[in-house]
Amino acid sequence: MKKIYRVRKNEEFSRIIALKRSVANAFFVVYTAPRSKDNARVGISVSKKLGNAVQRNRIKRQVREMARALIDFESYPKDLIIIVRKPFVNRAFSDNKNDLEIAIKKAII
Repeated sequence: MKKIYRVRKNEEFSRIIALKRSVANAFFVVYTAPRSKDNARVGISVSKKLGNAVQRNRIKRQVREMARALIDFESYPKDLIIIVRKPFVNRAFSDNKNDLEIAIKKAII
């Protein structure tokens, strides 16, 4: 995923989360806000409870790849913050991708 499609600053994370528009399931929490740039952006948050830095970075890479495959950034109407929950670690990539897809579809409604 290109850097222009990422939410990177703490202020942007805070702004999106402060709107309190969220969808959750057992594996993800997805916060949404109307997009503030020309394209949609995604921010990913992984807690330290999910493992050491190597494991957290691996999770972030997987979620970025999932988001890249699921979202058309030019036409998607919202910015997203994806928070990964602990059960994510024990599941297959395809199962996690399906659950993220469901959460993103619910978030757009």
